[in-house]
Amino acid sequence: MTVEDMTTATVAPLASAEFNRTIADRGVDLTDLACLPISTGWYGGAEEGRRLIKVQCYSMKDTVNFYMRPIEGLTVIVDLDTKQVVELSDKGSNIPIPKAANTDYRFSSVEPNRVMDILNPISIEQPKGPSFTVEDDHLVKWANWEFHLKADARAGVIISRARVRDPDTGKFRDVMYKGLVSELFVPYMDPTDAWYFKTYMDAGEYGFGLQAMPLDPLNDCPRNAYYMDGVFAAADGTPYVQSNMICVFESYAGDIGWRHAESPITGMQIREVRPKVTLVVRMAASVANYDYIVDWEFQIDGLIRIKVGLSGILMVKGTQYDNTNQVPNQENPYGTLLSENVIGVIHDHYITFYLDMDVDGSDNSFAKVHLQRENTSPGESPRRSYLKATRNVAKTEKEAQVKLKLYDPSEFHVFNPTKKTRVGNPVGYKVVPGGTAASLLDLDDPPQRRGAFTNNQIWVTPYNRSEQWAGGLFVYQSHGEDTLAVWSERDRPIENKDIVHWYTLGFHHVPCQEDFPIMPTVSSSFDLKPVNFFESNPILRIPPNVEKDLPVCKSSSSA
Repeated sequence: MTVEDMTTATVAPLASAEFNRTIADRGVDLTDLACLPISTGWYGGAEEGRRLIKVQCYSMKDTVNFYMRPIEGLTVIVDLDTKQVVELSDKGSNIPIPKAANTDYRFSSVEPNRVMDILNPISIEQPKGPSFTVEDDHLVKWANWEFHLKADARAGVIISRARVRDPDTGKFRDVMYKGLVSELFVPYMDPTDAWYFKTYMDAGEYGFGLQAMPLDPLNDCPRNAYYMDGVFAAADGTPYVQSNMICVFESYAGDIGWRHAESPITGMQIREVRPKVTLVVRMAASVANYDYIVDWEFQIDGLIRIKVGLSGILMVKGTQYDNTNQVPNQENPYGTLLSENVIGVIHDHYITFYLDMDVDGSDNSFAKVHLQRENTSPGESPRRSYLKATRNVAKTEKEAQVKLKLYDPSEFHVFNPTKKTRVGNPVGYKVVPGGTAASLLDLDDPPQRRGAFTNNQIWVTPYNRSEQWAGGLFVYQSHGEDTLAVWSERDRPIENKDIVHWYTLGFHHVPCQEDFPIMPTVSSSFDLKPVNFFESNPILRIPPNVEKDLPVCKSSSSA
């Protein structure tokens, strides 16, 4: 959808006399009305041949947080081409609109005597300025890394041609040709009439980059951050600027790059520690109620950490109940009662990343390094068991598909079979999983057919220019006929080929009262970590911090 599509959809119902009467009957003034465009998914032939969207509405009276005041059960279907109301359903006339009390989250609304002023200000100071540069508006150079960075209307952020300098040769070596958020899948777990279709695919339906909001200096990003705008095309082709959409900054949180202190029993007084400073590329997309924070974090040891934070506001449903003791035991509320007349519905978040790895060149292979228990023979050892690592190189796509299992572990290596270290190991990177929630939906459930790219946590495919979006090129009202799962059914060769790695971060979210009226950020990440890529520890020779090199800041009371 274009932004213009979404805007048109939210005002189209106002041309319907039936809709206006329904809103009045629910006790809401039209001037207090806020409506959201909700993608329909796909549920059968009745939806064919038309671009349809569903619209649901809220009351803004006495709060900016209208998401907490749903007009429950009211759903309008709009034809995006004709701008006409196709159908109106109101199955919630007996459900009250939740009250506005305690829903405002703005700092300006906090009473002065209730401000939680419990922290002293903190800031990272860089008297010499940051250590990175941005050339030609897009080429980022920092420490031993360089990469191309750009904003994208669909993916949000695209990292291209990431290369790291080898500490021994001084030459740049290829790591990743392109990395991006390929698709999101957010199914809500309520099968009732006003909720069953809420199974969002935010990149392909709404545009992850189109929903990116300007970042807030000092709060979204620290001092000395560099900001990058996005330039996108409106529906009529007119370019427009999405300002401060991306920020780049150095981060230091007191973490340690490496350390060792020698035990006194050796007689050696050794204490060697190195600080960990990283470079972060950040964007935040506000897809209606939910906020997604996506970080690409580069470390000087060659590791890339990709982190997703979830914040913003829950999508809630209205209910007649204002206490859990009123809910009949046999009734499934499909979520948690968060406040009077407000239920936070259970849902999942899946973020699938496209990672075109080029480890020391474009032709790579994929191996599962399987860890399994081996038992010792009687009399062989006081030990009865140990772990053995077995390397299995995938020859085709299906051999590379992975469903993560806690008690059947593996490492997952992308390596260059033609490049080896001086002792003979193939140079590579490994994917270190995190955020491992997996979809539990029936594989034939229509939303899961469309979101079949979440059937595995890891996929590996041969590079194909047309295969970049895991949910398909055209996602809106798609049937699931053009997904990563469909492409991989061909089981193409992937050994020593230009291959693409796909990883899905997953979250199950059972809402709780702490999520009301706005959610503290919950984050998860996965790593792309060198594995035999360097000859030894690549940050062995970096210096430690010493007092004379650091700025001295005095508190205002002693200044």
